[in-house]
Amino acid sequence: MIAFLLFLAAAQPVPDIQGTWTNGFATPLERPRDLGDKAFYTDAEATAFEKQVSERPAPANDPVADPEIWWERGTKAVSSRRTSMVIDPPDGRVPPLTPAAQKRMADARAETRKHPDSGPEDRSLMERCIVSPAAGPVPMLPGPYNNNYQIVQTPGYVIIVIEMIHDVRIIPIDGATHPQSGVRQWLGESHGHWEGDTLVVDTTNFTDRTRFRGSDENLHVTERFTRTAPNTLLYKFTIDDPTAFTKPWTAEIPMMTSDGAMYEFACHEGNVALANMLNTARLAEKAAKK
Repeated sequence: MIAFLLFLAAAQPVPDIQGTWTNGFATPLERPRDLGDKAFYTDAEATAFEKQVSERPAPANDPVADPEIWWERGTKAVSSRRTSMVIDPPDGRVPPLTPAAQKRMADARAETRKHPDSGPEDRSLMERCIVSPAAGPVPMLPGPYNNNYQIVQTPGYVIIVIEMIHDVRIIPIDGATHPQSGVRQWLGESHGHWEGDTLVVDTTNFTDRTRFRGSDENLHVTERFTRTAPNTLLYKFTIDDPTAFTKPWTAEIPMMTSDGAMYEFACHEGNVALANMLNTARLAEKAAKK
């Protein structure tokens, strides 16, 4: 039976979205407030925006913040010339958190301040090389570096290899739109289906620690992947979490092909920062007792 199902999946042609893609753009997630209801730049305005971004100075005497040494932020506006990645609500802004979500986030920050370095569990998921909730991987948003994604299609599955913190999403194309298990996961539980030329992926069953911009375990992410040109993959996602956001919101990123191979992000190898932070905390505790 399994072999027969794989044969049927292989027999049905689907759009090719394979390749290595990048979303490393300078366009912000949210529209700057001084732009008001301006949803798109003109070509001249986009050029001026890119010039401003490229000339933005790094903090003085900070080798970590020096873009020539560490950061690899995007310097180009998205090809659509949008002023923000958020396209709904129309103001280009992420809706406010609910009062309950605001309290939950405030409580989490207060708890962190009580014992920020008691053990590795007190540090962020990104520092521990587990997952990068601020820049994805669900949904996929640009970060300060490693903004590449490799998509591979097989009969019945789409695999997304994420450069940041070497995450891999294995998405069954089975048409399911709800969790098939009771296990909550860092990346949630994803299921996909095709709507014409668009791959639609529904992801739920997150843990309560992923906290994408204040989300909780009720987060539901709907992603849409459409290859609109040989070098463009239009990526659109909708965030729906009624216990975290006051209303759903949608963002859009025209991802572009990336030249060359995607290299492994070896997060743990040679990473002494976490041990050093904990050692420094122990030294500070000893000094405080003297």
